[in-house]
Amino acid sequence: MAGRGAVVVAHFGTDREGAAATVDRIGRDGGTAYAVGAELGVDGDVETLFAGVEACLAGRPLDILVNNAAAPPADPLGVTTRAAFDHLFAVNVRAPYFVIERALPLLSDGGRVITISSVATRTANAGQTSFAMTKGAVETMTRTLAQQLGARGITVNAVAPGATRTATNGPVFATPGLAALITSMTALDRLGEPSDVADVVAFLASDTARWVTGQVIDASGGHFLGPPA
Repeated sequence: MAGRGAVVVAHFGTDREGAAATVDRIGRDGGTAYAVGAELGVDGDVETLFAGVEACLAGRPLDILVNNAAAPPADPLGVTTRAAFDHLFAVNVRAPYFVIERALPLLSDGGRVITISSVATRTANAGQTSFAMTKGAVETMTRTLAQQLGARGITVNAVAPGATRTATNGPVFATPGLAALITSMTALDRLGEPSDVADVVAFLASDTARWVTGQVIDASGGHFLGPPA
């Protein structure tokens, strides 16, 4: 986003060093970025977040909102605790809903709202039942808010990644045989990289996608489309 000219406000929940590194990298590349810390899923989370966001904006409008914070999948049915289930929904559903609500007075007409969903909504993985439920909720939210906000020219879309290797989850894919199993179920025959998803988000944020709204864009490389060829 910064490479395409956006001033970026990067939110972090716990990884202060990672956020600082992102801001530094954008600055070295000639862009402008700020980091704002706020724990999501707790009382006062949205207020804390937007106190920092508004300070960074310094009166400028907000043009693009990307909801990409999420809690990881909890345990399967029969193992998940009520506390873990409630936390998952607080971070993955309640937070983006109220973040959008709070952002609307700041959001420019013709702005963009993009929420990260997951390919988990169209696959049956018993270990991700509650996680998939949260992502199904934000996909429904995407469609309804697209209808509600369309009169202001604001587009509302979601992006659904598949298995994507990041700095955080890299060790997961080191599990023997896991990467090979996932790639065997993916049409493009590899794991996703952050840039694969980021480019789709950047497209939806651009003027090129001005006529796209209320959609869930699959960015999984064709994960689990059918039996391997």
